[in-house]
Amino acid sequence: MAPTDKDSPPRPEEAAGEDSAPARGEPAGFGTDLEEEVDEEDFIVEADGVGALDLAEGETAPASLRRGSAVIRSHLRHAPAGPGVYRMIAEDGAVLYVGKAKSVKRRVASYARAFGHNARIARMIALTASMVFVSTATETEALLLEANFIKQMKPRFNVLLRDDKSFPYILLAGDHPAPQILKHRGARTRKGDYFGPFASVWAVNRTMNALERAFLLRSCADSYYENRTRPCLLHQIKRCSAPCTGEISLEDYAGLVAEARDFLSGRSRSVREELAAEMTSASDALEFERAARLRDRIAALSAVQGAQGVNPRSVEEADVFAIAEEAGQFCVEAFFFRTYQNWGNRAYFPRADRSLPPEEVLDAFLGQFYADRPAPRLVLLSHEVENARVLEEALHTRSGRRTEIARPQRGEKRELVENAARNAREALARRLAETSSQERLLAALGATLGAPGPLRRVEVYDNSHIMGTNAVGAMIVAGAGGFMKAHYRTFNIRGEELVPGDDYGMMREVLRRRFLRLAKEEAARAGEEVPRAPGEDADAFPQRPDLVLIDGGQGQFDAARAVLSELGVEGVAVASIAKGVDRNAGRETFFVEGRAPFRLPPRDPALYFVQRLRDEAHRFAIGTHRARRRKEFTRSPLDEIAGVGPARKRALLHAFGTAKAISRAALADLEKVEGINAATARLVYDHFHEKGA
Repeated sequence: MAPTDKDSPPRPEEAAGEDSAPARGEPAGFGTDLEEEVDEEDFIVEADGVGALDLAEGETAPASLRRGSAVIRSHLRHAPAGPGVYRMIAEDGAVLYVGKAKSVKRRVASYARAFGHNARIARMIALTASMVFVSTATETEALLLEANFIKQMKPRFNVLLRDDKSFPYILLAGDHPAPQILKHRGARTRKGDYFGPFASVWAVNRTMNALERAFLLRSCADSYYENRTRPCLLHQIKRCSAPCTGEISLEDYAGLVAEARDFLSGRSRSVREELAAEMTSASDALEFERAARLRDRIAALSAVQGAQGVNPRSVEEADVFAIAEEAGQFCVEAFFFRTYQNWGNRAYFPRADRSLPPEEVLDAFLGQFYADRPAPRLVLLSHEVENARVLEEALHTRSGRRTEIARPQRGEKRELVENAARNAREALARRLAETSSQERLLAALGATLGAPGPLRRVEVYDNSHIMGTNAVGAMIVAGAGGFMKAHYRTFNIRGEELVPGDDYGMMREVLRRRFLRLAKEEAARAGEEVPRAPGEDADAFPQRPDLVLIDGGQGQFDAARAVLSELGVEGVAVASIAKGVDRNAGRETFFVEGRAPFRLPPRDPALYFVQRLRDEAHRFAIGTHRARRRKEFTRSPLDEIAGVGPARKRALLHAFGTAKAISRAALADLEKVEGINAATARLVYDHFHEKGA
C-alpha cells in the first residue's frame, strides 16, 4: 500500500470526464458513504429537521464550498483508480472523514463539484484543505484499513463507535504446572485457553466465583503461588484446592483443569453427569464428606448455567446485533453466545447523523466493532448490510477461519435477533427517558440560578490539596446525557506566585487556563461559511459551558467572576455553592450575580441535582489529588537519572536495597551489579556525588 498526496491540478477533461460520477451500487464503507442522490432544489427543511443545501449547477455556492471543491479536484488526478482508502483533512490537520471505495477515483469525483450536496456533505467539502490516498490490493484490505483509521482518528463526519473498550475474557493459563484461572483484557499473548467474550466485568467476576467453587482452581498470581508455605484463605473457604502447598497433587489438579476446560467449551452436561456419578459412588462408599464436596461443586455449576439467561439450543457460537432508531438516536444491542450459552449483552449508542438509515449505521458499526476483536463463526443481524460479504472476507483474512454474516428469517436464530431488537428498543427508550429527565433538571437548575438560556453544558470546578501540596484543580461536565466523563479535565496547579493553600488563587489559575484554551479552540473553528442543516449534529456536545458552578463560597465566586470578566467571556452564568453549617447536606448557600446569597428548599429537585454535581466534582478532585500524592510517595531519586530505566533501577535496588544505600555506594560496588556497565555506574555515582566532584 502506497500513500500519495499530490497537489497538481487535473486536466479539464479528467475533472469533468466519466470518472466524475459516483458509481451506483458501490459499497459505502465502514464510515458510510455520505454522498446521496439529490434533486436540484433550493435549501429544504424536511419534517424530520434534516436540511439539504442543494444548488443547481450554475448557482453561486459559498466561497468555502467552492474552495473545498477546488481542493478535491486538485487531488482527483492522483486518486487511485482501484480500491483504497481516502482521508479528507481540515486546515488544522484534523481528519474530517475516512472512506473506502472499490474505485477511489470514482468516489472522490462525487465530492469534486460545488453543487448538489446536502448540507452535511457541503460542510465536509468546505472544510477540506487536503486529501490523502492509500492504495490497497483488494477491497477487503481497504475495509480493514478504513476501520483502523476511523478507530484511531475519530473523524467528525464518520459514524463512530463511542464505547470501544475491549471485552473481558476468562483465561485458563497454559504456562504453569498448576494453571491459573484469571480475568483477562487486551491482546491475547499469554499461552492458554481464552473463553468469552463476556459483556461486562461483573459477568466475568460472577462466573469466575462460581467456577472457583465448582473446580477449585487457583486464581493467585504465579509469584504468590511460589512463595506460599501454607494454604491461603481461599482454600479454607473451599474455593481453591491449594496445589501451592501440595494439598492436591499436580496430576489431580490437572484433572480439575480439564473438567473446567470441558465445561467452558460447551461440554457442561457431561461434566455434571461425571460429577453426579462420582458423588453417588462416594455416597455408596460411605465417604460422605467427599460426596458433600462434590454436591457443592454440582450446585456451583448449576449456578453458572442458571445465570446465563436464555441459552440457545442450536447456536453454539454467535454474536447477535440489532439496531433501533428513535428521535434521531441509534442503539445497537449486542448479544454474545458461546458454547450454547448466553455470555451477556451490551448496548451501544454510536454517534451518527440522524439522516442515515439504520442499516448504514449498523454497517459502519460492525466494521469498527471487529477492527480489533476476534469474530465468532456466525454473526446474526437485524438488517441487511451492504458490506457483509466484504466483511466476511476481511474477518477470514485476519483469523484464518470462516465467519458467516446473515439476517435470519425463521427459527431460533430469528428469535435471537428479535430478542436483541426488543432489548435495543428498550435500552434506547431508557436512554431517551433519562435524557428527558436530565433535561428537566437542567431546566430547573437554569431557572433557579438565573441562567440566560437553556443549559446544555454545565461545568463544575473544585480544588484539592493538603496544605498546598500536590494541588490539583478538577473540572467535571454534565449535560442532557448525564455526566460527560470524556470531557472531564484536571489541572496541576503550578503558579509559582501562589501562596500554599490559596484556594482563590488556585481557582483563578484553573479558570484562566480553561477559558484561554477555549478561546483558542473557538478561534480555530471560526470562519465556516456553509450553514448547518437544522438538526445537524444535534447530539454534538457543545464545547462552551452555559453555567460554571464553583464548589466554594463568596471568595471563590468573586474569583471566578473576576477571571471571566478579565477574559471577556460573555453568555456564561456563574454560581457558587457553599457547604451548609456543619457541612450538612440540604443547608447549602448559593451565590449568584445580582442576588443576595440564598438557600433552596430542602426537597427541591434542583438542590438534589446540584448536590450530585458537587459530589461528583469533589470525588474527581480528591481522586486526582490522591493519585498525584501516591505518585510523589513512590518517586525515587533514581527516576531523575537519564539512562537508568526500570530494569537497571530494579537491579540496583535488588543489590543495595534502598536509594539511600545506592547513593552511598562506591563506584567499584556499582560496577559489580549485574546489568550495570561502567558508563551507567559512573552516571549513577556522579548523580549522587555532584557536590563533592
